[in-house]
Amino acid sequence: MKVFLTGATGFVGKGVLSRLTASGHEVTCLVRPGSEAKLAQADTAHVTMAPGDLFDPDSLRRAMEGAEAVIHLVGIIREQPKAGVTFSRIHVEGTRNVLQAAAQSGVRRFVHMSALGARAGAASAYHRTKHEAEELVKASGIPYVIFQPSVIFGPGDEFVNMLANLVRLPVTPVIGDGSYPLQPVARETVADVFEQALTRESVTGQTFEVGGPTPLSYAEILDVIGEVIGKRHVRKLHIPVGLMKPVVSLMEGFSFFPITHTQLTMLLEGNACSDTDVLYSAFDTPKIPFREGIARYVR
Repeated sequence: MKVFLTGATGFVGKGVLSRLTASGHEVTCLVRPGSEAKLAQADTAHVTMAPGDLFDPDSLRRAMEGAEAVIHLVGIIREQPKAGVTFSRIHVEGTRNVLQAAAQSGVRRFVHMSALGARAGAASAYHRTKHEAEELVKASGIPYVIFQPSVIFGPGDEFVNMLANLVRLPVTPVIGDGSYPLQPVARETVADVFEQALTRESVTGQTFEVGGPTPLSYAEILDVIGEVIGKRHVRKLHIPVGLMKPVVSLMEGFSFFPITHTQLTMLLEGNACSDTDVLYSAFDTPKIPFREGIARYVR
């Protein structure tokens, strides 16, 4: 199948691209000029790099010519308003532009990356704009599949590697009591379901939560990482949420600061699937436990 892929240079995109080419698909990747080197290791027999931008309709149409399906992965977790990088612009306007080009190009399948927790009226703008993008996909008239992943882990990720660095400290800071749940999912699982969604008619028009086999609290995740790196006991310093919020509000404008107000809001509300088995019943992908998955790359 001829597939048009956005977000190919990102952490998730590289995993999805590798799975697509391994399955024999011909993939055209939308790549911003200057980012081509990030795909230097791609299978050049099956991959075409198309210079373009989500906000350049002509480049989208040119790159999408002949495509049978679109996989749209582009998203951000941190805004840079001064650079025009906002949740609304990237998630909503960007998705609208890709959908318009897909309709004009006669695309017959649209597979969309949303986020677990996306919903109307969410506390975070991240989740609200992800929901708005979902609604655009549903209203497009193009047969679609939407995926809502929890936090994704794998070689080169930011989340687990950042936490591993914290666990290596004599004392690991934890915001609040650390009981908020997450359901980390392996990048291999995400790549599997995105590739299968291209041709599996039984999942058309559906939205799937994407998580690992078991939800874990944030504190449990730290303990598992500690086990993997050989630290039997992770000493935790619990920082009251009331003390952390003003610090985050003051510091989030600095790129070196590891968390924003939006990220803190989402972390504290938790991010676990309502029904873990739905995804694994619909797609052929193994359940990869968190500990087993991170042991392959965290040292």
